[in-house]
Amino acid sequence: MASPDDPLSVALFSEMFMADQLARNRLSRALPKGMELSHFSVLNHLMASTGEKTPAQLARVFHVTRGAMTNTLNRLEWAGYIHIRPDWDDARRKMVSISPAGRRARDAALSAIAPILSDTVREIGADRVRQAIPVIREMRLRLENDS
Repeated sequence: MASPDDPLSVALFSEMFMADQLARNRLSRALPKGMELSHFSVLNHLMASTGEKTPAQLARVFHVTRGAMTNTLNRLEWAGYIHIRPDWDDARRKMVSISPAGRRARDAALSAIAPILSDTVREIGADRVRQAIPVIREMRLRLENDS
């Protein structure tokens, strides 16, 4: 059993938290005016998804509360980036889909942040990044399963 002050664990999570904070700050500054990282993340997810999603499904995917997701979806709908409609089979639920304007906004955001992402991978080295992905993925899956 690892001790609470295990230096390897502390160092690993300290680096992950700092890298997360730096990445979020850097990418947020590069996004088009008015777009937040949470907006881009939802639009990106909807672009990759087949079919519509419920707000509850999106909240689960992003590990946020339904209230936080509702706030994000309201802002995206106000901007015209998504469509929200009632579920025809269950009027208590809503269905979310990306609009053509949302597709364009996602593409513009991706174009703005792509150089940061690709420069970082190039500077670290593609082979080293490929080696790190399975370890990071396994950490994410373990943390998801513990929640």
